[in-house]
Amino acid sequence: METQTFYSNGKLLITGEYVVLDGAKALALPTKFGQSLIVKQGTNNQIKWTSFDSDKSIWFEDLILFEEVKTKITNENNSAVKNTLIEILHQAFVQNPTFLEKEGYEIETHLTFPRLWGLGTSSTLINSIGDWLNIDAFELLQESFGGSGYDIACAKSNSPIVYHLENEKPHFKAIHFNPSFKENIHFVYLNQKQSSKMAIANYMSKHHHVNAVISKINTITYDAIDCKEGKEFAKQMEKHEIIMSDVLEIETIQEKIFPDFKGIIKSLGAWGGDFVMAISKENPTAYFKEKGYPVVLSYEEMIL
Repeated sequence: METQTFYSNGKLLITGEYVVLDGAKALALPTKFGQSLIVKQGTNNQIKWTSFDSDKSIWFEDLILFEEVKTKITNENNSAVKNTLIEILHQAFVQNPTFLEKEGYEIETHLTFPRLWGLGTSSTLINSIGDWLNIDAFELLQESFGGSGYDIACAKSNSPIVYHLENEKPHFKAIHFNPSFKENIHFVYLNQKQSSKMAIANYMSKHHHVNAVISKINTITYDAIDCKEGKEFAKQMEKHEIIMSDVLEIETIQEKIFPDFKGIIKSLGAWGGDFVMAISKENPTAYFKEKGYPVVLSYEEMIL
């Protein structure tokens, strides 16, 4: 068996966080950062698994037996990562049992972004496993992690997309979104790891009459895509924050941490989580550094 390499893009959800689960249309952008999966021949009916962070350090290393994958044997003595991998690989086995007919595997994953950034360590892995085993990555996600699946769509796409669920099935199409005002858009890492699973559960428990909200968010998504000026885009993002703040019963990140920011700050994905988007006339890097947030990336650096 020759070495096989698969690569999947990271993701940022610009509009439609949470309500994408209920069918809202979301603008999602694949990132220049992602993760590769390298598969080699192994032995002993086992998978020797090694995961590298972007700084080339190993953040996970273990042996997974074929038997554990087949019967989904998770063990409280295992690391959480190993148990999660067993669950994903078990679901992959359900979808394509033939992959455990080989002698064994040596598998490496290589991130090109720091793992804690939350750009899709799991979704890039799931998509690449789907590519490797010729199985449906959306189904693999549903049966292991759950979630809307927009991150899988980004993993597969090399351009911005509009994503939505219809009858729980993913629909996405490539769109042209290359804002002339992109030098006014920056992405700031908050270093507050949020569990997507927990955030989703919290949203579901607050389930209001979402239909009115969905149509408002859909309008914002399409208006944002059509924006010709940064000011107009910022206004749409501010509207989006206010609507979602209402639904989630959480104050916006701008109210909470950056009330004196000259511009608009929009949460991306799980609120209070990994990255926010800042839209401003001036380069905001110095402002965020002073506040203790040194990781500020320009649109050019971040978005594919």
